[in-house]
Amino acid sequence: MKPVPTSVAGPHQPPEAGRGIVNQGVQAAARTILVFGGQGQVATSLREAVLPAGWIVRTAGRAECDVTVRRDVDRIVAESGAAVVINAAAHTAVDRAESEPEAAIAVNRDGARHIAEACARRGAPLIHLSTDYVFDGRAVGHAYREDDPIAPVSVYGASKAEGDQAVRDATSRHAIVRTAWVYGAHGQNFVKTMLRLGRERPELGIVADQHGCPSAAADIADALVAMAVRMAEPGARADLHGTFHFTGTGSTTWYGFAQEIFRLAARHGHPVPVLRPITTTDYPTPAARPANSVLDCSRLRATFGIAAPPWRDSLATCVARLCESSVGALP
Repeated sequence: MKPVPTSVAGPHQPPEAGRGIVNQGVQAAARTILVFGGQGQVATSLREAVLPAGWIVRTAGRAECDVTVRRDVDRIVAESGAAVVINAAAHTAVDRAESEPEAAIAVNRDGARHIAEACARRGAPLIHLSTDYVFDGRAVGHAYREDDPIAPVSVYGASKAEGDQAVRDATSRHAIVRTAWVYGAHGQNFVKTMLRLGRERPELGIVADQHGCPSAAADIADALVAMAVRMAEPGARADLHGTFHFTGTGSTTWYGFAQEIFRLAARHGHPVPVLRPITTTDYPTPAARPANSVLDCSRLRATFGIAAPPWRDSLATCVARLCESSVGALP
């Protein structure tokens, strides 16, 4: 991804380069991006990102801060002196949320509110990560725009939609960034699951009637950093605030996604199972999934000059990393 030249987060460091609470090798007086969600895919990628000169990232995971506790959030935001805050903390167990809605709401709605209110008190802009699951997925023939009506069909989607609204109500200096089909070298995601199952089974049935845009966590991290730097500028334009979409460029189905994963993995000697297309009804889950998760990302491109690379390009980088490091064998 190549955002506007003055705000590029840059190529990604090796995993060890960004570990720890603060990226190393920078001056203490550097401006801080505070990230809630320390062990998530995007938060981890933010720690690995090469930042513009004069910037550092500090992450606050669950061990450092429970976002459901207002005073913990207030303390972390105040102590950090952050120029910008990114909320990447979320209850993302989509199916489990159906049986534990209180837990999903506590993090996705109340936690988002606590962070937004703390940012408002400190005068810090907030970037809040959201999801395609706020839509019902019934749109036919077009990608969802930011102003399309939301209609979540799962507890997870509803809790995220309520969190988005809580952010809007708490602070005007916000950017809500909806993304979808997130994958990367860290955490649990579809790519790592496919590589693991490909080693374990000769044949896999993959849902072929849900459409979306695979989004690399590394690309999302770069976009968020570029946005953060722009939003922190003195006299930042009002149109930098609001709701935006960011996903990998191009769309596919889960079946098409899996085909590309194994095509790329085969280059690294990974076993390739037989893939069989199935329907959503063939693979029932506790939480309903949107049939159409394709998001229109033109507003972010027009406002910030940020666009993701084609999803296949980013996937190739991720699959190579996973296969070469054997991380893909992990759950």
